Amino acid sequence: MIVTRRVVLAGSAALAAGAMLPATARRAWAVTTWKSDGVQIDSVSDGHLEFPPEFAYATFPEAQRADLIAQFDLPDGVVESPLNVTLLRQGGRVILFDVGSGPDFMPTAGRLVDALAAIDVAPEDVTDVIFTHGHPDHLWGLLDEFDEPSFPDARLAMGKAEFDYWTDPATVDTIAEDQLSFAAGAMRRLQAVADRIETFADGDEVAPNVRAVGTPGHTPGHMSFAIGTSEDGLFVLGDVATTVVSVAYPQIGAGTDHDPDLAARTRAAVLARLADHGWTMLGYHLPQGGIGRIQRDGDRFTYVAGA
Repeated sequence: MIVTRRVVLAGSAALAAGAMLPATARRAWAVTTWKSDGVQIDSVSDGHLEFPPEFAYATFPEAQRADLIAQFDLPDGVVESPLNVTLLRQGGRVILFDVGSGPDFMPTAGRLVDALAAIDVAPEDVTDVIFTHGHPDHLWGLLDEFDEPSFPDARLAMGKAEFDYWTDPATVDTIAEDQLSFAAGAMRRLQAVADRIETFADGDEVAPNVRAVGTPGHTPGHMSFAIGTSEDGLFVLGDVATTVVSVAYPQIGAGTDHDPDLAARTRAAVLARLADHGWTMLGYHLPQGGIGRIQRDGDRFTYVAGA
């Protein structure tokens, strides 16, 4: 298995657009590439999200908050969360796991199409889009700025429980108030492509050599994916663990976890599986491209990038 890190430029058009972005969004596209036995996986940047510290650290226990911030050298000001979209190329298939944020979520995000262009992948080249879940930074890139499908020729697939949740009109009555826009945005996008969406369940083979792994809690039907085996493959983590803090302390989740208790149990179980079986994994919000391994230290874990 080979892991490489390279920096590529998105081309003159993208750079010209980037010149109008906030300084934090103007950067070369970082692509981390992993190869094994004829399989190539790229972690492609959709940009990043920005959160005030009072939101980013809201789930830290108050008594431990200062110590955790110091332990992990976290910023006092704006907290940036990377967006690492998984691109799998094998056997003539070009498979995206999630589609980034699109044009309507945050100005520092929604860069996936430009980033793909930088590695010579056009939207029309994508044969499959498989979703981990329906949050904006994973789903809203489904439609472009003209509300047309961003990946017009791709097969679309989402876990049935997740699809049912985001297309249920009752979701707006049960979701947290600060996530009402998540529900409205997901429903609008999924309804626009409802006739193209295939659904699947935990354990299903969703593409050749790709198996769905149910990992609920962050959202009701959140899915991860096992590509190949732990010896020669990669585990697409999604948002099971979104920070190095939640890896080290699985009981500490994200403010956007729909069911924090279930998310914590799922996180602990998945991290243990990854560590004990030696999986290489790709985390959507983890640093340095998100490709690495999980190492166990008792009931705590460490993310080791590029391992």
